[in-house]
Amino acid sequence: MGMFCDNATVLKTLNLIHRSTTLCHLLQLHSLFLKSSLHHHPNIISHFLLSSSYISLSYSNSFFHSLPIIPPLFAWNTIIRAFSNTPTPLQSLYLFRQLQSSRLSPNNFTYPFVLKAGFRSDRYIGNALLNFYSDCGEIGFARKVFDEMSDRDVVSWSSMIAAYVGSNTPLESLNVFQEMRVDNVQPNSVTLVSLLSACTKMINLCAGESIHSYIIRNHIEMSVELGTALFEMYSKCGQIEKALLVFDLMPEKNLQSCTIMISALANHGREKDAISLFNRLENMGVQPDSLSFSVILSACSHMGLVYEGKMYFDKMVRLYNIKPTVEHYGCMVDLLGRAGLIQEAYDIIKNMPLEPNAVILRSFLGACQNHGWVPSLDADLMSKLESELGANYVLTANVFSVHSSWKEASDLRLAMKRKGLKKLPGCSWLEVQN
Repeated sequence: MGMFCDNATVLKTLNLIHRSTTLCHLLQLHSLFLKSSLHHHPNIISHFLLSSSYISLSYSNSFFHSLPIIPPLFAWNTIIRAFSNTPTPLQSLYLFRQLQSSRLSPNNFTYPFVLKAGFRSDRYIGNALLNFYSDCGEIGFARKVFDEMSDRDVVSWSSMIAAYVGSNTPLESLNVFQEMRVDNVQPNSVTLVSLLSACTKMINLCAGESIHSYIIRNHIEMSVELGTALFEMYSKCGQIEKALLVFDLMPEKNLQSCTIMISALANHGREKDAISLFNRLENMGVQPDSLSFSVILSACSHMGLVYEGKMYFDKMVRLYNIKPTVEHYGCMVDLLGRAGLIQEAYDIIKNMPLEPNAVILRSFLGACQNHGWVPSLDADLMSKLESELGANYVLTANVFSVHSSWKEASDLRLAMKRKGLKKLPGCSWLEVQN
């Protein structure tokens, strides 16, 4: 009967619903529904539940479960959302299970309410949701989940700190750590690894040393992950001796930690130490991987150790059966180019089974310019350089000039001018008084 009531009755009833402010009003309306069968009307049900949920949720829930028909989806969403904002959000999950058992299907409005109820009622669900948003790069949603969690543990705090580090906002991670300390939650090893990564990103030696002090004062076990994060922080902040000290004192090391230390030594001009550590790695029975060989080949390149570089490249292929990547070929081109072995470098570029990238070609052209000698260049090969990068035009024009190909050099500079490209000046960062 209620399904076929006239529009005037429906509008009048809706007006009464919207004007209701007390439980007494709701009871009077409920009585009216029973007399006129209006509680069969989906629109009236939905509006009544929406209004009643703000006045008395317990009564609204009773009305919902006493309905003679399956409530419309809007009504389900209304009651699920209402419970998700209460101290008993688990009720939303129970209602969601009932909804799944009905002939109705949840929609895009249902799931956010259920998720909210889930992470408010269970910190494990909250932590999982926080990490989900973080992995998707939605740091704003991750922070919203974190702020609305009523029960946060060290995993929650650590996940939020790691999320900020992963989103390249390391300063925010340190701010979260301060909130964590105020909340009297003690960080664990995972927390400290993320904090050290934040210090590394900011080149913040002072904060990194404070975390190191915290580790010592609280007798926190120096795991491989924590030790690696600590010595990497010191090396990136220019403190290679402290980095070495931490590395040597680590009770356990793995391939990753050794590779990072080798890279740190090479970056600080300690290539001989880097090679020595690589050899120690092999003597320890740890098999180097593709990344390890990239690092050691790069170290050989910077030291001009052509023989050693060729030896490591050959060992990688023949002894360890590692298929060379573009990075490995790039290291060899750079190594040979720096040593003035231009033709050998060019032969590698021409014969490598992979497409040479722009980095390899720029390295090769730079070597040609520095040594004043250019082999017969392949035009198709040179076309692999990025055409919208001004520095490439300048570099290639300079190489043509070395080769006395003045027309080609002039044409390149004119093309660069027509496109409005400029060579961006190089820059370096340094720290002065913090």
